[in-house]
Amino acid sequence: MTPGTLRRLINFWPPFLGAGIRVRRIAPDWSEAQVELRERFYNRNYVGTHFGGSLYAMADPFFMLLLMHRLGERYLVWDRAAHIDFVAPGRGTIRAHFEIPEARVAEIRGQAAAGEKIFPEFEVRLVDSAQGLVATVRKTLYVRLKPRYRPK
Repeated sequence: MTPGTLRRLINFWPPFLGAGIRVRRIAPDWSEAQVELRERFYNRNYVGTHFGGSLYAMADPFFMLLLMHRLGERYLVWDRAAHIDFVAPGRGTIRAHFEIPEARVAEIRGQAAAGEKIFPEFEVRLVDSAQGLVATVRKTLYVRLKPRYRPK
């Protein structure tokens, strides 16, 4: 699947569509993604700010998806854990920029080369239109060579 195809499909995925989450860009080499959450009447909580579940949902799959495509079909990549710190009320349009540099991909490949499972961690900042911090999301992934590619 190409990054553009995934972007178009995920924008119609019911959890994202219903929450008002839009993927604006996935880099052609899968190195980064830009996602936004626009405030709508249907995605505000009781006190008129963004629902925390929507803030987390906008950050949930992207490090896994990017890393999965960067590492290739020889690796298993799964979400293992997540933590979100809510810093300020989310109002207006919230944006997240996910990035996995090539050096980090090479480091992960090296750590996983022996066939053992590893748990790389990533962090993304959710910011409002004025670049004010709304939340920080930390994701821990599970990465391991698939059984047929593990050293004997």
